[in-house]
Amino acid sequence: MSSAAKTKLTVAEYLAFERASESKHEFFDGNVFAMTGGTPAHSLIATNFASEARAALKEQPCVVYNSDLRVKVNLSGLFTYPDVTIVCGEQRFDDDQRDTLVNPTVVVEVLSKSTASYDRGPKSKHFRKIDSLQALIFIEQDCPSVEVYRRHSDGNWVLSDATELTDSIAIEPIGISIPLAEIYRNVTFAEPGPSSETGLYTIQ
Repeated sequence: MSSAAKTKLTVAEYLAFERASESKHEFFDGNVFAMTGGTPAHSLIATNFASEARAALKEQPCVVYNSDLRVKVNLSGLFTYPDVTIVCGEQRFDDDQRDTLVNPTVVVEVLSKSTASYDRGPKSKHFRKIDSLQALIFIEQDCPSVEVYRRHSDGNWVLSDATELTDSIAIEPIGISIPLAEIYRNVTFAEPGPSSETGLYTIQ
């Protein structure tokens, strides 16, 4: 992502700008950052995850949102758009426009080469400041790999991960498990061959 503002904006100015914009932007410390579009694999993985989560949670008081929902981290002031957001119980919003959620239960980011270091580093630190957040999930798009960071009762974050398509990843705070084969359904990966050439295979 790249900076789209040369002068700092107030939160009110950012929200007025964002609500009138056809594209999405992050906001932090007065600065606006344009969010770049994702790859087909990125979009498909996020859609697959959201679909599986919604089906698994249909009997629970939880709502699954795609990347159109803006999330605010109250303690740091970051406004951003996670790839998938899950809210269980009451939904709280930043103002009466009800387009900026402040109490996600689970946040999911599909990693890309251009954003992985930011998502795992500074952005992760922002998310972990959200009191309501119980799980933070990172999904690789170039190979099967899912990491779930779960908030422990002592405030620390505990990692569980899965790297095989035959595995399932448990999201314990909301009591569901999702197979990696479903997360990566119809996603095409590059597969190294015996030489320098690369083949392709698709999970179906």
